[in-house]
Amino acid sequence: MLRILTTAFALFASTALHAEEVTTYTLDNGMDVVVIEDHRAPVVVHMVWYRIGSADEPVGASGVAHFLEHLLFKETENLASGELSATVAANGGSDNAFTSYDYTAYYQRVAADRLELMMRMESDRMNNLRITEADIVTERNVILEERAQRTDNNAGALAREQLRAAQYMNHRYGVPIIGWRHEMEELSLQDALDFYELYYSPNNAILVVAGDVQPAEVLALAEQYYGVIPAEPDLPERLRPEEPPQNAERRLIFEDPRVSQPYVTRSYLAPERDSGAQEEAAALVYLADILGGSSFTSVLGEALQFDAQLAVYTGAGYDASSLDDTTFGITVVPAVGVSLQEGEDAMDAAIADFMETGVDPEQLERLRTQFRAGEIYARDNVEGIANRYGAALTQGLTVQDVQDWPDILQAVTADDIMAVAAKVLDRRQSVTGWVIPNREVLTQ
Repeated sequence: MLRILTTAFALFASTALHAEEVTTYTLDNGMDVVVIEDHRAPVVVHMVWYRIGSADEPVGASGVAHFLEHLLFKETENLASGELSATVAANGGSDNAFTSYDYTAYYQRVAADRLELMMRMESDRMNNLRITEADIVTERNVILEERAQRTDNNAGALAREQLRAAQYMNHRYGVPIIGWRHEMEELSLQDALDFYELYYSPNNAILVVAGDVQPAEVLALAEQYYGVIPAEPDLPERLRPEEPPQNAERRLIFEDPRVSQPYVTRSYLAPERDSGAQEEAAALVYLADILGGSSFTSVLGEALQFDAQLAVYTGAGYDASSLDDTTFGITVVPAVGVSLQEGEDAMDAAIADFMETGVDPEQLERLRTQFRAGEIYARDNVEGIANRYGAALTQGLTVQDVQDWPDILQAVTADDIMAVAAKVLDRRQSVTGWVIPNREVLTQ
């Protein structure tokens, strides 16, 4: 039985990863169209991605990108407030929207024969939004309450917000996506309209349609509904303030009585996935798992949780999806009776040992197989596939970059991982935070 299971595992690991069937177009008004065929079920995911996120907001108007996302569910020239979502639901589908630092996206998942209806409604709110002062008051209160629930009432979220603000001193990644409360309170109708009229334009948008569709039919519908919308002639070049080189370690202490367990967290500036140059990002994906991906097999888990029993939790994370420099993070929650300084020292000692001993070959192969399995399983989620392409294309990558990524992940070597570890795990480009309930913790 063991031999059979081993053979099956080997066959799975060697399964070829075939790229999705993707067809791309560009309409005359500059709107990009991406069609991903998946005929296994009669459903379609229809998404419009705008190359505009919170990091592109005007100074002093933080939160306006997310605010406008809410307002797009209000009245248009042809739809009553809330009618779009109600229509999607009445047709057995689901819809939503989300805002990131680098993009804002709107989507519907419906039966494939409802695609035209989705395009008609979505194209309407791209060009015909009709918001009022009453809408501004209502939705401003909604987003303020959202901030209260998700951030202000969450000590960990507030700590992460401060840590990020300390990490990015010049780039807008240091401003929370939802916005700073004092600026959110002042968002006006004119702020929303200015943002909408400039950035919600076909030449700043990507249409992603994934599912049981034919590319030629999608193109015909796109031309009919989106192609008639004029391009924005004054769309600015997407330029952002660059983060200056960080040459000194930064530290902060975040105190909040709601913190139930003190912990140490550190972030380092790290490279993102760049078009045609994704190798460092792929190596960082491995590094995050090797250092803190599992409490049982990771470097920090074995050293701090099991060997020395100095921590009750360790973890590391890296998000390669970013238009500009991203971060690599590590967190350690010391065990009872272990001070934050002892926990941080143990973390640094474990990292230093790793830099000396290098990557465990068996662990590397396990991760290689896990990542390959993840890529294969991801093919079963048509919405996830659409998200993958939409996010990548709004963050400076190409369709080819997305399709190359699984092979680039598989090609990562131990030397690649150690090289990127030496580059990124530099205390001079880090921010270390101690998150505590009160100052008494520091004297224990």
